[in-house]
Amino acid sequence: MNETLSDLENAFHEATAAERSRRHELRHESAQRARDRRQQHVERASRLRFAGLVLAILATTVIVTVLMFEAFALLIG
Repeated sequence: MNETLSDLENAFHEATAAERSRRHELRHESAQRARDRRQQHVERASRLRFAGLVLAILATTVIVTVLMFEAFALLIG
């Protein structure tokens, strides 16, 4: 009886330790996934801002070029 009770108690402690370890690992994995999602969000936002900047520079270049040639045409013609 004492041996069986001792075995049950040891099994309980092992199961408790395993469950604690599993919960710790799950928390760690969850935190890592959250960091990965945040990093992906930041990278996606950065790419969009960069694309917007490139488009703004190109649009400015085209507008300035067109207006410059229009001004030259008015001065010459």
